Amino acid sequence: MNTPSPDAKAATLHYGDGEFAVIGAGSYVRCAVTQQAIPLSALRYWSAERQEAYVGPLQFLEAATGRPASPHKGRE
Repeated sequence: MNTPSPDAKAATLHYGDGEFAVIGAGSYVRCAVTQQAIPLSALRYWSAERQEAYVGPLQFLEAATGRPASPHKGRE
């Protein structure tokens, strides 16, 4: 994921089911779990219920369950 440029601004979004609406202009949002910047063009995971964005599915699961998600659990 790209780091936003120093002059980039965080967007304010409203997360819906299957889509989001930009309510404050910007080029990225922060992952609720990792605080990593997510460019809006790369945003694929969020919670409409919690109004949070996530870098990926593991971070979504971590937020949803309250415990760290392991990418290898159950694949051994």
